Amino acid sequence: MDPAGVFATSFAKDQALIRTRSQAVALGLFILALFALPLYGDVRTVAVMTSMLITGVVVVGLQINTGMAGQINIGQAAFMGAGAYATALLATKGQLPFWLALPIGGACAALFGLVFGLAAVRIKGFYLALTTIAAQILFHFLVLNLPGSWMGGSNGINVDPAQIFEFLIDTDNRMYYLCLVVTLIMVAGAYGVARSRHGRIFTAVRDDDVASGMMGINVVRTKALAFLLGAFYAGIGGGLWTYYVRFVSIDQFTMIHSIWFIAMIIVGGMGSVTGALIGVFVIRLVQETITGVGPSLVEQFPFLGGDIIFAAMNIFLGGIIAAFLIFEPRGLMHRWNIVKRSYRVWPYPY
Repeated sequence: MDPAGVFATSFAKDQALIRTRSQAVALGLFILALFALPLYGDVRTVAVMTSMLITGVVVVGLQINTGMAGQINIGQAAFMGAGAYATALLATKGQLPFWLALPIGGACAALFGLVFGLAAVRIKGFYLALTTIAAQILFHFLVLNLPGSWMGGSNGINVDPAQIFEFLIDTDNRMYYLCLVVTLIMVAGAYGVARSRHGRIFTAVRDDDVASGMMGINVVRTKALAFLLGAFYAGIGGGLWTYYVRFVSIDQFTMIHSIWFIAMIIVGGMGSVTGALIGVFVIRLVQETITGVGPSLVEQFPFLGGDIIFAAMNIFLGGIIAAFLIFEPRGLMHRWNIVKRSYRVWPYPY
């Protein structure tokens, strides 16, 4: 947020993520607070934040695919599952170390996403959404119907703790730091994509792919690249999830998870990397609140039944998507940008 009278004098400065010293200090303090979280937070807080970091990587990938490039994707959980299973197989059957299994697992998920990205060349909108739903169904079909010795079937796959050379990541705090470092790297990469030539091409194709093609943009390559990057991020998130829970099962990557991911970018704001992270924080915070309050409500009102938490989650999901699409379709980042513009011109009204 720049104060009034501070303006960029070049395109590079205008696209820079950090423009002033105060912004650099604020970002440094925020990252420092994240690294210090295990020192002052309890076990539950660290576990929730670890889950948020993993989810953030997956949702940032969806933001690149859907928010920036405009390619509707309702199968992000399937791409996350593909990365999780690939990482688990590489770690267990291939005996690869963590620092090799994780990126290769992400690459396998990217190839899986590229298959459906090629389908986006000829279709879009509602039909593309159906194609990504097919990815979700195909992923479940393959895992459950391939021989159990390959993918584990319905029994899943157990994975040993991550290990970097001789350092074993076998505690919650160590896993939190690992997820934090990987998330920072992936988010920095997403900001780089958004502010690069590829990010501008994604935006152009999202706004009008026909006009983009007439301007010389390779629309086919752009759409395929968007799915490739989005699935790669999902695969990295799936690999982190594998080492976090040390167990991979098909019921961890369902359609409802994909819809939750979409809800997060809708709440945070389409096309914004920061918006994706804000959406993850808001949705996960409400999920944890409902999870914490649900058992108390069941004790006080037994007639509600034991399924109140799941029902409340679904009601909230549908309500939050509908409310934001009606009243704030551009998400919380749009409202934040309005506040920033008002701050820049204060005390003048415009």
